[in-house]
Amino acid sequence: MPRIRRREPRVEPLPGLHPVVARVMAARGITDAAELDPSLAGLLPPGLVDLEPAVERLASALAAGERILVVGDFDADGATSTALAVRVLRAFGHAHVDYLVPNRFEYGYGLTPELVELAATREPGLIVTVDNGVSSHEGVTAAAARGIDTLVTDHHLPGTDLPAAVAVVNPNRADCDFPSKALAGVGVVFYLLVALRAHLDADGWFARQGRAAPSLAEFLDLVALGTVADLVPLDRNNRILVEQGLRRIRAGRACAGIRALLQAAKREPARTCSGDLGFAVAPRLNAAGRLADMALGIETLLAETPDAAALAADRLDALNRERRDIEAEMREQADAELERLRAALDTEALPAGVALHDARWHQGVIGILAGRVREAIHRPTIIFADAGGGYLKGSARSIPGLHMRDVLAHVDTRHPELITRFGGHAMAAGLTLPVEHLESFREAYQESVHEMLDGSTPTREIFTDGALDAASINLETAEALRAAGPWGAGFPEPAFDGTFRVNEFRTVGEHHLKLSVTPEAGRGRFDAIAFRADAALRRDPGERVQLVYRLDVNEYRGRRSVQLVVEHIERLDNAG
Repeated sequence: MPRIRRREPRVEPLPGLHPVVARVMAARGITDAAELDPSLAGLLPPGLVDLEPAVERLASALAAGERILVVGDFDADGATSTALAVRVLRAFGHAHVDYLVPNRFEYGYGLTPELVELAATREPGLIVTVDNGVSSHEGVTAAAARGIDTLVTDHHLPGTDLPAAVAVVNPNRADCDFPSKALAGVGVVFYLLVALRAHLDADGWFARQGRAAPSLAEFLDLVALGTVADLVPLDRNNRILVEQGLRRIRAGRACAGIRALLQAAKREPARTCSGDLGFAVAPRLNAAGRLADMALGIETLLAETPDAAALAADRLDALNRERRDIEAEMREQADAELERLRAALDTEALPAGVALHDARWHQGVIGILAGRVREAIHRPTIIFADAGGGYLKGSARSIPGLHMRDVLAHVDTRHPELITRFGGHAMAAGLTLPVEHLESFREAYQESVHEMLDGSTPTREIFTDGALDAASINLETAEALRAAGPWGAGFPEPAFDGTFRVNEFRTVGEHHLKLSVTPEAGRGRFDAIAFRADAALRRDPGERVQLVYRLDVNEYRGRRSVQLVVEHIERLDNAG
């Protein structure tokens, strides 16, 4: 059973805010109202290492009419980064810009020598990597051997050495003092293009082209989507980028592709929040990279007409439905494997770190499955799928307090023969290894996790912002909390806990539980919904339950009302 912990105010609540919002912000350490100001004036100025040589190389490419090839990644951050670079360079008047994104099943991640061979058929003078490249030493060298310069933009943690590129723009370089290390790949590209625009404007480029210098704010819808989708911490700088992008979307000024994806997800653009980007738009975009080719996702974001965007978005929606079906089947198989593992251990306990493999699993969905299993068992989890050629590809998801990339580095240091390649972040990572190394890797991985957790058993903790009295569970509070966002990784959406009695419940859709509840210490009946609710969560009328919930606004037939979105439910002693 998870442990529920309430966030305590770390600072004095700010005056002038809704009381619940003030309490929430105090628990997140907000000491100055300026920290909540989402205006673009609050953005950090460009100041990343290698920004100057990167801008100069891009400017020379534009001046010479060189072919620029943007090489992206096959997730939503990579897709938005690619679309942003292509759209902005074209808006700057450069006609010779194209993109290439590796098919994960053929080329794997990053700028590999094999991908360079394919890229060379496009005859680029310059390759610009987005959301990848910091570990692509061999690919950068292969490109140089063909006379192609490479400019790397990335945000992943670099290794000891950097690739021999013209420039490596990455806030997580050890020698980069840019204050925000939380930029997503699309945020890094945005800053590069901001600096390039300033350089071109000062040099008279736009005047010579007979065009006005475009505002980069026009492209912040893409930045917002990629930032939210990649689950990077929403520090103040990222919150500004996301909020400004959301405002463009709400005002009807998003690109045709994002509008079409919102429509496919049955979301209202005028009321779009960060949750809509993360849970409705991003999965549809990611479906292309997981099951087919992310080029479809990028083409959706590059679509110039609503009809073209709608056609592409419908294809993504169909892929996402297929992805959900595959995931559901894989989840059943993973549950069976976990039960087998428990039985083999002759205990209910699981090892400190779980690594599962099944020859039937689809490598495009292993990241999602790793996340689902991690959520269910609260163990750092790696899911492996066959990658062909005698290799396995693994996707890893960690728990708070355990840096997954450090775990893999620890294994690699002790057993350098096991892992072919790896990389990633604190909470998510990827790796490749030969099939015959799986069991040895599993043992080394479990040993490393056990050591790095100091032998402790991981316990899931659910953090809340405390209880709400019945009078505060209303539409006004829900609207105030929505407006106080954007919420996301590192700046969690407020959740509250409380004791309720169940009035009634019913199943809606295939897996959702709809409840009517009354606060035990108050009056009123409130609608609540638990998405993807397990059958064990069903509760009988009259039962006392503890809920962890978020406040949301439900709109139905023009009527707006407050709704509790249940994140956790457990039965209480019904005495009293």
